[in-house]
Amino acid sequence: MIFEFVHSLIVWLPGWAMLAGLIAAIAGGSFLITFLVRRKFPRIASGERNDALNFGYGAVALVYAFFIGFVVSGLWDQISNEDSQARIEGASGVELARNISAFEPADVDHIRQSMLNYVHAAEAEWPLADKGQRLPEADDALSALIQTFREAGARVDRPELIPLANTFHNLDQLSRSRTDRLLEGEVNDGPSWTLWAVIFLTSGLVIGCTIIYGVASRAMHYSVVVIVGAMVSINLFLVLVLAHRCLADKCHGDPTETPAALQIIADSLK
Repeated sequence: MIFEFVHSLIVWLPGWAMLAGLIAAIAGGSFLITFLVRRKFPRIASGERNDALNFGYGAVALVYAFFIGFVVSGLWDQISNEDSQARIEGASGVELARNISAFEPADVDHIRQSMLNYVHAAEAEWPLADKGQRLPEADDALSALIQTFREAGARVDRPELIPLANTFHNLDQLSRSRTDRLLEGEVNDGPSWTLWAVIFLTSGLVIGCTIIYGVASRAMHYSVVVIVGAMVSINLFLVLVLAHRCLADKCHGDPTETPAALQIIADSLK
């Protein structure tokens, strides 16, 4: 229930608002905690334990940097795979559009309309693919497109003059790429709750060591805590952006947002 609410909030809240909210909550909360700690434990300002904290803070910061880098690298690979499938889908559609003029004139308009129907259905399905969901209309449009090419290919008088093998190969690539996109969205739903727990734990350790680090100057201490809190907020936002493409792709329910892979197919049919 909680994860569904958080996911809905991430999808519909603009990216800039999410980043501003994280910085305000984490950096502002760290500032408030530092203020309370300095009042409750005034000896922290003396810096008596800074030598021990130097070693501990260095180790915590190293583990935090390594772990965040590991998570970001894994999520970036996931996005690269999704983008690769989208590019293959777009390239296959363009190749199909280039070859339709070789079919019988009576079939050309039918093929073009079937491809446009698929593009429009895939555009409507695109925001849902991030969650691994599919639209029946897109399934029907793809099936109709395949059937249209099969019927048009059967009516070709001299099939040796048309690269039918390449045409049906591109059609197969188009179908496979869409299926891979949907599977990626269903399987790759970001870090698991255990990874999130480690992310929050290491982030808390980094900020906590900064808060209890002894600094005589209050202004300097508060400034360092806010800077570290802002850095942790930015890192968390980066993980959210990579785990939820809607933050990066601006697919917050905007029907005018058209994926480039599908737009290039539509342009090639004009």
